[in-house]
Amino acid sequence: MAAPAVASTAVSPRAEPSGPLPLERLFDNRAISDDARPGRADFDGAGNSLSAQDLKAAGWTPGQDLDIDAARLRWPERRPGQPDNVRADGQQVKLHGRGNAVSFLVAASSPDVSGAEVTGTGTIRYEDGSASSYRLRAPDWRGGPLSTKAVALPHLNSAEGGQQTEKAKLYAVTVPADTRRKVRSVTLPADPGPRADLHVFAASVREDTRGWTGSWSTSTAGYPSVGAWQDQTVRLVVHTSAGGPRARIRLENTFASAPVTIGAASIAVQAEGAAARRDPVPLRFGGRSEVTIPAGAQAFSDPVGFDVPADTNLLVSLHLPGPVAAAPLHSQALQTSYLSEGGSGDRTGERDGGTFTGSLKTWPYLTGIDVQGGPGSVVALGDSITDGVKSTPGANRRWPDVLARRLREQSAGGGEVPAYGVLNHGISANRVVTDRYPGDGISTDTGGVSAQHRLERDVLAQTGAQTVVLFEGVNDVRWGATAEEVIQGMRNIAERARERGLRVVGATVTPCGGYKDCTQDVDRRRRAVNDFVRDSGGAFDAVLDFDRVLRDPERPERMLPVYDSGDHLHPGDAGLKALGESVELRALVPRR
Repeated sequence: MAAPAVASTAVSPRAEPSGPLPLERLFDNRAISDDARPGRADFDGAGNSLSAQDLKAAGWTPGQDLDIDAARLRWPERRPGQPDNVRADGQQVKLHGRGNAVSFLVAASSPDVSGAEVTGTGTIRYEDGSASSYRLRAPDWRGGPLSTKAVALPHLNSAEGGQQTEKAKLYAVTVPADTRRKVRSVTLPADPGPRADLHVFAASVREDTRGWTGSWSTSTAGYPSVGAWQDQTVRLVVHTSAGGPRARIRLENTFASAPVTIGAASIAVQAEGAAARRDPVPLRFGGRSEVTIPAGAQAFSDPVGFDVPADTNLLVSLHLPGPVAAAPLHSQALQTSYLSEGGSGDRTGERDGGTFTGSLKTWPYLTGIDVQGGPGSVVALGDSITDGVKSTPGANRRWPDVLARRLREQSAGGGEVPAYGVLNHGISANRVVTDRYPGDGISTDTGGVSAQHRLERDVLAQTGAQTVVLFEGVNDVRWGATAEEVIQGMRNIAERARERGLRVVGATVTPCGGYKDCTQDVDRRRRAVNDFVRDSGGAFDAVLDFDRVLRDPERPERMLPVYDSGDHLHPGDAGLKALGESVELRALVPRR
């Protein structure tokens, strides 16, 4: 991966007044109280605090390791009423590791103004004596957005008023680090002033994923009811892009308010339906067959010797001891997966699939499969067109599928572009500017939080990410966003991705004339967005003109009929194939 665009200067260790300390030795604020003794903590200077009981219910227990956005953060091992966080004021924190980001578990607080984001500038120091600056943004614990929170708690404790029913939020925020250097310490931002504090609960380096390639991935798009699963096994069918000799899976409890336990997991190559070609290979998590994932966190399985073929369907089975009433999931799987009967227990090791009598059209919990080796991955960040809506179910004819096959074929033929894994992070109904799903609570809406709000999870934290293709905007202009708002959102996404060393490829928005809400005004705004994409002034490293590929030259506000699925918004199989085949493969190769 190209080195991130961070300012680097020589720093003499002798210039530091004292050596950096572990974060817990700097704790100077009490954020967490027992519900029975709320006066023992004062997070915001007004006597308010987080509920220890709510944190426990979310699975955030003292000393708990929390894997969030591919970084491991340890929740403070402190009893209620003890110092458990530091108010940032230039402290030097000891850290070790090499990666493209430093992750902080943070929240801002103010005694009189909730909702204000607190920002500050700090420094990352490296083992070779160099340093880079960063800008940290901490949303307010009471007024900040739900869509980017790591966890939301249902109450806050008050020394005067007892427990209040109000959402309290904590955030995992990352800043870019130089992947070429090993981190030695970070200097926290200075005190933001008398009206607010920036609190840091945990910090760590997000470790480099070189040596691994993302082969398959999807986005959690909502948190709907699943009708209550109890002691059942889900067997999920997914399609690989890249292959490799070892594998691991990623599970996520995104948007949840409570932990979930996975009793067992396995991986296999699909034979037919729910049947595996060979006995499924059991997966472990930290050496154990069972893993409990706290609310808002994720879990990677231990790497296992399992030969993952490219361009092949896999079966990933998860035993859910339950009960599970709602789950984070991707709604438009366009693939039939399987579910065993209630009470049938752990069926992850079953080969013939005979007990999987139920079916699913979604992907719950599972968000990624990584393979060892390979050149890294290309991430497609998009909406329903990238998601493959209106393509043939089960046929893997989404445009990222087409792209993955082209990469493999040209690489096998001696082509100069590596056979990258291709990760599909399209969400049907997704937007660049605003959230469709609010990011918290059980909901039937599975349109996801905005591309800007899910960028960290769905792009920056993806295994081996080298390049991102941004192909969104039609839902924004259809649902009232101005062209200027969409353009600014695209600029923000491109800037953040390039800070992390990713190559950023922009795609023009395809036509939707004839669809029920694609008016002339919508088309005018779409064209304005496309004018920016084609001539972005350097915001994008390359451009894919998907509009030109699909549009009817005689009626440029519409798709060519041969590419139209019939609804005039979504291309069918032929249109998606045309998009995938139009990609200039060299445009995906990052700068070195």
